[in-house]
Amino acid sequence: LPGLHIFAIALALEVSVGKTNTVMALNNSNVLLPCVFTTCIGFQDLVFTWYFNSTELLTLPSLPLQIYHGKIKNKATEPTLIWHNPRVEFVGSTTKKDNNISIVLNSVEFSDAGKYTCHVKNPKERNAQHNATIFLTVVHKMVETDNTVTLIIVGVVGGLIGLLILFMLIKRVVLFIIKKTQDGKKECLVSSSGNDNTENGLAGSKAEQKAPPKA
Repeated sequence: LPGLHIFAIALALEVSVGKTNTVMALNNSNVLLPCVFTTCIGFQDLVFTWYFNSTELLTLPSLPLQIYHGKIKNKATEPTLIWHNPRVEFVGSTTKKDNNISIVLNSVEFSDAGKYTCHVKNPKERNAQHNATIFLTVVHKMVETDNTVTLIIVGVVGGLIGLLILFMLIKRVVLFIIKKTQDGKKECLVSSSGNDNTENGLAGSKAEQKAPPKA
């Protein structure tokens, strides 16, 4: 029935290692391997195990593949250690809402590169099991991101913006010069027109004064 199907999904145990399942670590450094689990009905005597390079369903793993094995009585208690590799340290917490069962692998070596699986089994959900995987890469040194292309793009864009600004400035200067030139020509025309009228007026007056009286 649809209702029962939705109810079954709501009870499902889920395990997650975050947004990405790949981690890169520097040789001889410490690296965090994150893992959290969620369950809608809670948990009782929950068992979680971290495995290294195991391709099995992890129902009966061999001991050498286990690097951390713990048990959590309920949500009010922190995990109790059953077994762990000396270089593995538990850094999570289950008394908080996130049910964090993350670990830290100390002093990683090149041989530590590989697949790490976080596996959880919850007896309260009829022994429901779920797991998530992280792939660890160990490098000699961190590779710096090549920003050459980015710098070229930024340089080209900056150059285009600079040319645009220069073009606008030149345009404004040219328009200013043209406006000044036109204003100067108008002043000359007005002045010339005024002088001609004045001279003509004076000449007319003198002509009228010198004209002999009519008989």
